Amino acid sequence: MRSLPPLAGAALLVALSTPAAFADGGAEGFTIKDPRITESSGLAASHLHPGIYWTHNDSDDGAYLYAIDSKTGQTVATVTMTGVGRVRDMEAISIGPDDDLYVGDIGDNLGGAWPYVWIYKLPEPKQLRDQTVRATQFVVKYEDGPRDAEALMVHPKTGRVYIADKKEDGGSLYEGPARLSASGTNVFKRVAGTDLWVTDGAFSPDGTHLALRGYFGGALYAWRDGKPEREGRLSVPLQGQGESVTYTADGSALMYGSEGEQSPVEPVEVKEGDGGSDGRSSTSPSVKGDSGGDGAATDGGAGFDADYRTGAVALAVTLAVVLGLKRLLRRR
Repeated sequence: MRSLPPLAGAALLVALSTPAAFADGGAEGFTIKDPRITESSGLAASHLHPGIYWTHNDSDDGAYLYAIDSKTGQTVATVTMTGVGRVRDMEAISIGPDDDLYVGDIGDNLGGAWPYVWIYKLPEPKQLRDQTVRATQFVVKYEDGPRDAEALMVHPKTGRVYIADKKEDGGSLYEGPARLSASGTNVFKRVAGTDLWVTDGAFSPDGTHLALRGYFGGALYAWRDGKPEREGRLSVPLQGQGESVTYTADGSALMYGSEGEQSPVEPVEVKEGDGGSDGRSSTSPSVKGDSGGDGAATDGGAGFDADYRTGAVALAVTLAVVLGLKRLLRRR
């Protein structure tokens, strides 16, 4: 995790007054109640256990994964990974078509100083109980040099791993090898630009869409044979420090998570929609149309995270009003 951008820290002062979002007739939000989980930075809906979500802290909390029951918000199992060495900065978790958990130790608080990062792979436990599971560790490098990243996504059909880096001026999406190798270095190659400061991402269960989120906004992409085509902006709920997103197991909603104690996980409904010009039936979240452009993924810059600017301004105004009221009350 890195410190929030200017004005974003104000979100921490007003987030508690923000109502939770609920998907109409679908998934409901919940609060992560485990006091150990103060920096929930990744989220993945279980394949084997309905209603269970996997999460973890970032930074150097340790090689721990937590299974959260969405009905109660309580931790029902803690998994300790072995065979991974010292964890540096776990930022993301995803589940592949093989029902394996993929954990991205891909953060870099030094802004891209580490020459390599790691991905850990382990089978999702069939029983929900505290246990130790041996993971396979993969060494990862980027073709164009080190970088900070917080989003790792495994495609639900091909099993290919993707990473989106985190850059204020719009980062890039990187594609891993067809199969990760535990014996050598896995070089991730740039496949597209993004126009968002990405904190997490997720593929839809049918593999036809990719959702990327930032602190104050997000973008939805149609997935065309390994290439993203931008469809619009996601409606991301206002959160204290929005760090995670995943689809529900049935694809009916996107679940958005935040860091902090007693952190909320909030759903936004996914509506039925056309899969695209190829005629495939699919589901995609309601999106806000982009002004101009051809809808394809960009190389960043001019299109950078419009929702971030809007959200930051709104938070600044809210903070000013709150502080003004406090001063007025003190004078009485």
